[in-house]
Amino acid sequence: MEKLSGLSHLFMTIFLHNFSSFMVSPAITDVTMSALCPGRDECSLAIYLTGFQQAIIGLGTLVMMPLVGNLSDKYGRKTLLTVPMILTILPLGVLAYSRERNFFYMYYVLKTLTAMVCEGSVHCLALAYVADNVTEGRRASAFGVLSGIGSSAFVCGTLSARFLSTSSTFQVATSVAVVAAVYMRVFLPDSVVGHGLTASLISKEKPDLTKPDGESTRNGTQLFKSMPSLEDMVSLLKTSSTFSQAAIVAFFSNLADFGLHGSMMYYLKARFHFNKDQFADLMVISGIAGTISQLFLMPALVPALGEEKLLSVGLLFSCAHMFLYSIAWSVWVPYVAAMFSILFFLSHPCMRSIVSKQVGSCEQGMAQGCISGICSFANVVSPLAFSPLTALFLSDQAPFNFPGFSIMCIGFASMIAFIQSMRIRAAPPMLFHRGSNCDNAEV
Repeated sequence: MEKLSGLSHLFMTIFLHNFSSFMVSPAITDVTMSALCPGRDECSLAIYLTGFQQAIIGLGTLVMMPLVGNLSDKYGRKTLLTVPMILTILPLGVLAYSRERNFFYMYYVLKTLTAMVCEGSVHCLALAYVADNVTEGRRASAFGVLSGIGSSAFVCGTLSARFLSTSSTFQVATSVAVVAAVYMRVFLPDSVVGHGLTASLISKEKPDLTKPDGESTRNGTQLFKSMPSLEDMVSLLKTSSTFSQAAIVAFFSNLADFGLHGSMMYYLKARFHFNKDQFADLMVISGIAGTISQLFLMPALVPALGEEKLLSVGLLFSCAHMFLYSIAWSVWVPYVAAMFSILFFLSHPCMRSIVSKQVGSCEQGMAQGCISGICSFANVVSPLAFSPLTALFLSDQAPFNFPGFSIMCIGFASMIAFIQSMRIRAAPPMLFHRGSNCDNAEV
């Protein structure tokens, strides 16, 4: 752990950002239901609006994630981190002021628009930042620590929400989001990922790209021509079979995760009449299990099992987690299912570490952005497939009595990811290079 002390400011930035984001998670279902269907425990409108929002956000991030990753390779991780961290503040501020119906719709629109840039981009850029500064041998453990920091923020945020009123929850979350953005700008040092660029994206100068013969150009068109394209990403998928297999795992794993996220709370509210405090309890159990696994188990298990096997183990536990939710016959079953987080949270950092080893040091942003874009596409497909199914089986018009049927279908998507993960084998690292020079600092 002491070898990662050079990343302490990044870890604090991620902790504060995730704390503010996760703090509102237990409350947002009750806020949505109160605004759209006051006094009811089942609301198809809320499920459809949440699914529609997920799909729109997914379409936006599908385009934005690779672009954000590519731009961070050119302009630095810190510059690109500034944008989503500031935009995150806006929708939180609306609900901190009021949660009445009109303000909820204002939040809904702002959240949809800002999340097209913010959703996943902070984590994507943080992964690229870690890859810039950590050697390959320690990268899986570093990714695990980063995810563990996120899980600990998840625990602290949801635990805080457990003891705060709904209005105070959004006010504190907004304040912490502001602190996170300021802290990042003041304390986080930038990563140096290349030499070709001599002007900052946020400066008043136009970008100055240095050509091999010493000449430079200030032509904006030349800048975008020099950026990685869709063809680069397709080439990456074709060049590395390991990368393409990881991309398939990422798609089905996130298809399941996003489906569960969009359905589980409405399912538990309709099935067991869960409220904000019970959602918070469930999230705290899951977060504590995830934190323990990522901070303590992962450094020990990666050398013993390898990233590929650990990825499969994590996805197997993810399947079990979802199937348990789907057949919950007692209010206690969801709490038991949440404890399976102790291993299924390991799959994501393992997958990201496998991906990072398939590219050179100058393509980390592009590679992580490509995977995040694939995850975003899963975010588009997931609500289209599972939101109508959830609404149907929670309504009186269900063809048969199985409220958790949609979550069982989500579990099958996770099973596909597990089966695909078993085909991944360790491959020679850094198969893909775009041929640029860059120097990376090692912590």
